[in-house]
Amino acid sequence: MININCDLGEGLNNEYKIMPLINSCNIACGGHSGDSGSMIECVEISLKNNVKIGAHPSYPDKINFGRKKMDISISNLSNSILSQIKSLEVIADSYGQSLSHIKAHGALYNNMIFDSELSNLYLDIIKDYKGQCSLYVPYESEIEKIASKRGFRIVYEVFGDRNYNDDLSLVSRDNENALITDPEKVVDHIKTIIETDTVKTINGNFQNINFNTVCIHSDTNNSIEILKRINKEFNGR
Repeated sequence: MININCDLGEGLNNEYKIMPLINSCNIACGGHSGDSGSMIECVEISLKNNVKIGAHPSYPDKINFGRKKMDISISNLSNSILSQIKSLEVIADSYGQSLSHIKAHGALYNNMIFDSELSNLYLDIIKDYKGQCSLYVPYESEIEKIASKRGFRIVYEVFGDRNYNDDLSLVSRDNENALITDPEKVVDHIKTIIETDTVKTINGNFQNINFNTVCIHSDTNNSIEILKRINKEFNGR
């Protein structure tokens, strides 16, 4: 059995199809996408499918979908991230639910792989959630190392539908080989990770990696087919 997570509430309106196929969801909460209506809908669908609810904050940049590094002041970034998380928290609470985890989105997530200063700032911003929420982070990243030292609960995440560089960063979406959209190739990608504790990089090398959950992006072509194939192969459903 593998734990599967997915970024949802991003305007694709495929949550009804995806939720039965995953274990936890990362709900966009207004930074790169999402509003109160989409958050409410995601929470309601997650409850029907017994899917854990997590916040998916990002740089406040809907124009670039949060996938570009943003030049933003510390105070503005802090206010935005807290506002994003709290907006989802209020909605979840109205349904008697608590946030189980927090996962940064896009460029914010990727920048913290190597940026210790940004990682410390991010952890300062969300410090009040340390006892409540786990953090979805990549293995051997700066955010993972610093968060562990600071007492945050860590969930290691790998991406089933993305290719990796040798330094365990994700291949840029500007590269035509960034995404893995063939369900069989996604299964092979995950099998390698499970069976060898390594990931095959874009250069054909194998780098050590650890994981607790596998992410499939809701906007990846064939995402539904990929999720169905993963569940059939690994989860017997």
